[in-house]
Amino acid sequence: MADVTLWQYLTVAAVSFAAATLGGVTGYGTGLLLPPVLLPIVGPEAVVPIISVAALMTNGSRLAAFRHDFDARKAALILTCALPTCLIGAYGYTLLSGAGVTLLIGAVLIALVPARRLLARRHGHIGTRGVAAAGFGYGLLTGGTSGAGVVLISILLAAGLHGTAVIATDAGISMVLGLAKSLVFGSAGLLPASSLLMALLIGACAAPGAFAARRLTAGLQNRHHVAILDGVVLLGASLLLIEGFRHLG
Repeated sequence: MADVTLWQYLTVAAVSFAAATLGGVTGYGTGLLLPPVLLPIVGPEAVVPIISVAALMTNGSRLAAFRHDFDARKAALILTCALPTCLIGAYGYTLLSGAGVTLLIGAVLIALVPARRLLARRHGHIGTRGVAAAGFGYGLLTGGTSGAGVVLISILLAAGLHGTAVIATDAGISMVLGLAKSLVFGSAGLLPASSLLMALLIGACAAPGAFAARRLTAGLQNRHHVAILDGVVLLGASLLLIEGFRHLG
């Protein structure tokens, strides 16, 4: 991180804003699109810790804005199952090598695209046990990777939530799990001052992207927007896998 140049900081700032804008309609995007850009700049071990801290800022503002629509019962159910596995996932992340982290993030980003589509078909059709089981798996996934927020949104939709209730409940759950991850990463020495600075930069630049999305996506159908986002994610994840296999060799 000591070798990060001004131009690289500006690149991260621009991508953070663009990712937040691109994800403005669907409610996700930053955690999916930033890893391919961050990895060559900060190194693989720093990617998930940085995005975890940055997400505390963005989720905090979303929760404050939609706090009246927060579903405490659904959030408590998912957190009860997801928090223990999230801690396990975060700890496992701290044990991986640079190549291992790169391959993990790339593989998960690719898997998230069909997973989101599969869960979307279950809209309103998952009961209490299904939500609990999904929360258990989601905790492990989000603990050691980036971009898994799309899975949480899909779980909440499948559980019957809609509209601003999804946004508020997703933000509340993500705040708690993000804080837990950050504590694990901090105790493992993966959050030095330079990483915190990068996280603050991302959070500050991503926040206005949501407002820009209102204008830029006004004439774009949601399914087209999602298709574009999926395509960009698959491209970035493929590049990460190539980079990871190259370092393994």
